[in-house]
Amino acid sequence: MKRLVAICLGGLLCGSASAADLLQVYRDALANDAKFAAARAQRDAGQEKVVQGLSGLLPQIGASANSAWNQAEARAGNVTLERDYNSNGYAVQLTQPLFRWQNWVQYKQGELQTALADSQFGIARQDLVLRASEAYFNVLNAQDALAAVTQLRTAAAEQRQLANASFEVGTVTITDVHEAQSRFDLAVAQEIAAQNQLEVARHTLAQIIGKQPEALAGLRPGVELQRPQPDSIADWVSAAEAGSLGVQAQQLVREIAAREVERSQAGHLPTVDIVATHGLNNRPAIVTERSESTAIGLQLNVPLYSGGRTSSVTREAAALRMKADSDLEDARRSAALAARQSWLGVTSGLAQVKALEAARTSSISALEANKLGYEVGVRINIDVLNAQTQLADTLQRLARARYDTLIAQLRLKAAAGTLSEEDVQTINALLTQSK
Repeated sequence: MKRLVAICLGGLLCGSASAADLLQVYRDALANDAKFAAARAQRDAGQEKVVQGLSGLLPQIGASANSAWNQAEARAGNVTLERDYNSNGYAVQLTQPLFRWQNWVQYKQGELQTALADSQFGIARQDLVLRASEAYFNVLNAQDALAAVTQLRTAAAEQRQLANASFEVGTVTITDVHEAQSRFDLAVAQEIAAQNQLEVARHTLAQIIGKQPEALAGLRPGVELQRPQPDSIADWVSAAEAGSLGVQAQQLVREIAAREVERSQAGHLPTVDIVATHGLNNRPAIVTERSESTAIGLQLNVPLYSGGRTSSVTREAAALRMKADSDLEDARRSAALAARQSWLGVTSGLAQVKALEAARTSSISALEANKLGYEVGVRINIDVLNAQTQLADTLQRLARARYDTLIAQLRLKAAAGTLSEEDVQTINALLTQSK
């Protein structure tokens, strides 16, 4: 029976010398995950917002040129003069804003938008940690499930063979044979489903890391999962409300919306620019005309009426700022809820692991007792089959509880905005290491 337990826990407790661990999978995901690559490109695009905002405060320089073919005719008395000629010219203009309040506000918005892009990229990185970890442990869990049902099928086949032999000598009824056959057929179906689930889990992980996964390192034998620190749900909720990357991003969105109201209101204000121009026009007509000029001065523009558009845009921006306020409050509440759910996931998961470890010991003892009872005639075949099924189910639930608890720990860190590669390394230390 110890052999049964060893095989069923093989995916959970054993690792290969060449197995890839969680840290390696995470780094492969950093390099190959398409979703994260898109987030990185989005971050790079967001870095340009501050440059675009600054451009509204810097000089604007433009140049123009013209060239035209002319046919001219001049009459003086009986004399007619005709001349075909080409006229041309150019102009260069420099405009330096002195007072354009909307441009200044737009520059500050650009700084905020760049910070928002960084914050959103941080969210994408945390999401990658969670997706890679979940996919990793889903593969391990699928391997554990397959090992358990494969051993259950083997045990059911042995019990079926024993029932057939006992029926031939008349010590059991045909009912025992049919029950053993039924359990064997059910185990075969479960094994097929487990194989399919493992394939799905492996392909899901491959989608993230960009290649078919190698053998994966499992949890070390006898590993103990620790309670989160600080060991207080209130501390984690407070940390999430203040430090969640989702909350930080929404705070930036709210500030951008407030700046947009200010920028819209600036449409009512005058603007002042320094304008410098230099131009040349050459017109070699009947009498050559050539003019060249340079000018520098101040240009004042005062908006008087724009059909009500400026006021309408301002009201729109004010409504969007109110929406951003509500979205920020929703982000805080969502972060607090995520922290509570993750905290409960960790604490209840630890309790489940402890209970299921005890259930595993009890299930092993129950199976041993039922097999011995069957041999001496005080237990029937179905009792042994039920005990085998119970043990396989307990082992699968124990493995799932351990993996779910580890994921809940990562989700708790993500809710507080502190999830990083260091947390991946911490969990990675719980795995069997390559030698």
